[in-house]
Amino acid sequence: MIPHSRPTLDAEDAARVAAVVRGGFLAQGPEAAAFEREMARYLGVEDAAAVASGSAALELALRALGVGAGDEVVIPTYTCDALHHAVVRCGATPILADADPVTAALAVTDVARRLTARTRAIIAVHAFGLATDLAPLCALGVPVVEDCAQALGARTAGRRAGALGALAVCSFYATKLLTTGEGGLVAGPAALVARARDGRDYDEREDLAPRFNHKLTDMQAALGRSQLARFDGFLARRRSLAARYRAALAGVACELPPDAGEAHVYHRFVVGVRRPVDEVLAALASRGIAARRPVYRPLHRARGESGFPVAERLWATQVSLPCYPLLADADAERVADALRRVLAA
Repeated sequence: MIPHSRPTLDAEDAARVAAVVRGGFLAQGPEAAAFEREMARYLGVEDAAAVASGSAALELALRALGVGAGDEVVIPTYTCDALHHAVVRCGATPILADADPVTAALAVTDVARRLTARTRAIIAVHAFGLATDLAPLCALGVPVVEDCAQALGARTAGRRAGALGALAVCSFYATKLLTTGEGGLVAGPAALVARARDGRDYDEREDLAPRFNHKLTDMQAALGRSQLARFDGFLARRRSLAARYRAALAGVACELPPDAGEAHVYHRFVVGVRRPVDEVLAALASRGIAARRPVYRPLHRARGESGFPVAERLWATQVSLPCYPLLADADAERVADALRRVLAA
């Protein structure tokens, strides 16, 4: 079975983590601080705070912007549950918005009609690795939190994803573009990042303001630093695989992802199909290919809501194919051949 996702690990990663273990300082310390500096420099922002997960980063970013009880935050419905949970944990109300039919990111016109006097922030996800220009969203006059969990390294409007909104968050889960096993990051202006950093741990404080235990360990940070040193190669390999898929699937009855140059880093290679998605996934599995829906299910479905036609169509038609640096060329050809046969059957 060709897995849908795999972390990209090597002996250098193991050696860097082992060095921390041998050194005996395991918790948040100098490695985490160095990782923050390197990530801030990579993203092109003033500062960054490493945290325990992408979900923690979302919540801390919202709290840094002052989001709380009685506020509203606009989020995409075509995304993972983490955004909804982060807003609710802040005491605010998640307001769902529909997807753009081309990018699968937030549809700006739908966001605009859902803004109210209580809207305190917008969370914009760069979906599946495709960075979108946030200028139209930022022009709405509400702070925009960039979710770069799937688009680290992508460039748009002359800057890296993560340097376009009021704040940015990253995720370093095992199968993300860059991994620390679990982990995340809040990045942006130093004053706002300082607020997020203040909230990530509670020990030895003079006051009892609500804080959390959202620290990243030095073991995790060492892995992240090792990964970051090779990260450009990771992205080049993903783009090479995407080009191979495009060539192999030319003329096949499926919709290919936007060919967006440096704006796309292909965390997912997502195709649109005309057959029922569940049938396609089962047929691929029978041929030894683990494919998935790129989104488990839209948030509005979990809330029993309707009125999001683009997200519904994307969920009913999109399939995510294996695409990661350790995927061999021969396996990518096998995936494309299997999809070709399944869609022609």
